[in-house]
Amino acid sequence: MAKNLEISNLLDFYGEMLTEKQRDFLDYYYNEDLSLSEIAQNEGITRQGVRDAIKRAEAQMFDMEKKLALCEKFNDLRKGLDEIKECADVIYEYNLNHSLSREINENVVKIKSLADYLGE
Repeated sequence: MAKNLEISNLLDFYGEMLTEKQRDFLDYYYNEDLSLSEIAQNEGITRQGVRDAIKRAEAQMFDMEKKLALCEKFNDLRKGLDEIKECADVIYEYNLNHSLSREINENVVKIKSLADYLGE
């Protein structure tokens, strides 16, 4: 299951760099959960041909990720934004329980809104 998610994520980032057939095969196999035989039958090619195309496409995407690390950077960014939102929640709670500064609350709301916007 983890590999399926990884391939789906790579496809989101690097799918446009693959051929249309490669994208389609990966989409059918990983996102639509079709078997190699089903894809082969729908596309009028052999099961082995589908498997080879999928393996080549996977290798290309893993190579691109190794060189560019877009998925890794995106995941790191999301983790950082989640941490920022958690810190904002802590500040909000502290402010609520201690000083009740309207300015602090407004800034916390801005921070969380920006983090949400950047996380989209």
